Amino acid sequence: MVRGAAGFCIAWQVYQTLQMDIRKLNNTLLQTFRSGVAAALNISPQQVHINRLNVCVLTVVASCRRGSNVSLSLDMSVLGSVDPFSAAPAPRERVAMEYLQSAHRALSRQQLREAALHTQRLHAEFAEIPMNFVDPKELDIPSHGTKNRYKTILPNPHSRVCLKSKSIYDPLSCYINANYIKGYMGEEKTYIATQGPMINTVNDFWQMVWQEDSPVIVMITKLKEKNEKCVLYWPERRGIYGKVEVLINSVRECDHYTIRNLTLKQGGQCCSVKHYWYTSWPDHKTPDSAQPLLQLITEVEEDRKASAGRGPVIVHCSAGIGRTGCFIATTTGCRQLKQEGVVDVLSIACQLRLDRGGMVQTGEQYEFIHHTLSLYESRLSADASQ
Repeated sequence: MVRGAAGFCIAWQVYQTLQMDIRKLNNTLLQTFRSGVAAALNISPQQVHINRLNVCVLTVVASCRRGSNVSLSLDMSVLGSVDPFSAAPAPRERVAMEYLQSAHRALSRQQLREAALHTQRLHAEFAEIPMNFVDPKELDIPSHGTKNRYKTILPNPHSRVCLKSKSIYDPLSCYINANYIKGYMGEEKTYIATQGPMINTVNDFWQMVWQEDSPVIVMITKLKEKNEKCVLYWPERRGIYGKVEVLINSVRECDHYTIRNLTLKQGGQCCSVKHYWYTSWPDHKTPDSAQPLLQLITEVEEDRKASAGRGPVIVHCSAGIGRTGCFIATTTGCRQLKQEGVVDVLSIACQLRLDRGGMVQTGEQYEFIHHTLSLYESRLSADASQ
């Protein structure tokens, strides 16, 4: 038994070198730990049994020679102020993060006009940008898949919007597939990028609008494009979604989008919200003209400025990364062009993907952002010459 106890001391050291939070131990790491225990005790790995009692405790039972058993419980809760173990990112992940945090190519107005013409170079540049999609294992929320429109498009944990819930025992009630997105000059929570609401997430969507005090919603998808892209989540006149009452005050039809003025009510309080529904942008493609998008951006920016002090502008398409990413990237680029006279689309796209993986989905969309910004630049130049 002395030999067994000494062996477990060695096994404990092996365990420490794993440097992994017990909650994140996967089967591969458990196999590694089992092998370390077996080597320390000079027995086979099949004789080592590891039981996870809860997120803080592992019990290890080793069947030693002569029929005796040795047991050891590893209680993580007694580590006190010791920093939690964290996994070092894999080299590929580390390189991707460094690229997203540092890549830049600021373009002058002349360079922007030239870049918009060299589509092959833009597509090559776009292909180098890491996607930064989320591994489902990073979201420790049971059954979160029931609230995702697409199983591979998930909210990045560090910027994920969390709904306020009265039940701490129901993490799914706090979950919505949405991320806070930084704006121009890294302004926090300028936007929320989210997926098109599903039949079982409509109440969550309106709860988020109310909770975040969002003054504007921008919808850039039809309800159906071959398949369902988004459910009809607003009423014709009045509707109640969970605890939020939604009233439609007015509807204005424009050439490429529809504007609805809404009033939201909850618990004796109310707020105004403007809803833009842009329908002239095909899925996975780009519009034939950039003019309608620039007009939409202009109106939304005016509303955003008029609502200073309120919450993020909510933008969604179907998955919440393609057309949504284009809208936010173009808006940020327009602000940068106007303020600085230069624009860095590469850096903007990278920042978006840091906040929500996959933002700006295709090379054609990346090209369209440059084309739209080039058109905006020409208008700035025309206005300056007048």
